This record gives sequence, C-alpha cells and structure tokens, in this order.
Amino acid sequence: MRTYIIIEHFRSETIKALYQRFDEKGRMLPEGVNYLHSWINEDVSICYQVMESESLELLKSWIAKWEDLADFEIVPVISSAEAKAKVLG
Repeated sequence: MRTYIIIEHFRSETIKALYQRFDEKGRMLPEGVNYLHSWINEDVSICYQVMESESLELLKSWIAKWEDLADFEIVPVISSAEAKAKVLG
C-alpha cells in the first residue's frame, strides 16, 4: 500500500451536487483503496484527503467517479521516518 494526499478542488457550480452524491452513494471506493482522513479549507473550496491504495490505477478509478464534479491532484507521500531513512541511508 502506498499513501497519497489527494487535493480535491471543488467547483462552485457543482459542489452541492458533489455533497448530494456523497450522501447518496458514499465514497464509492474500489477494493484496494482506503480513505484515512480529510480536511476542508474554511471557504469549502479545497479538500485534502489522505488515502492508501494498492496502485495508482485503483486510485485513478476512484477519481473517475468524481472528476465530473471536482478537479484532483495526486501527491504520493512517505512518512517522516521513511524520509529520514531515505536521506540518511
């Protein structure tokens, strides 16, 4: 499993529809993708989500279910301990 930060940019004209779909269908995560946590900025225009996925392709299949309502950035991340080991060897 790899960890990703997903930056979801809400579109003002579709944000209500996005929340309605979420209420009706939930996150719609495929097998192999796990939601960990999320935060939304105060003006409700950007959502920062921490996700785990077995593959980038699975993560993109989840995004495909939402990209008609928002724009997404995918940022692969590692833990602080992994970064330290990578830098110091």
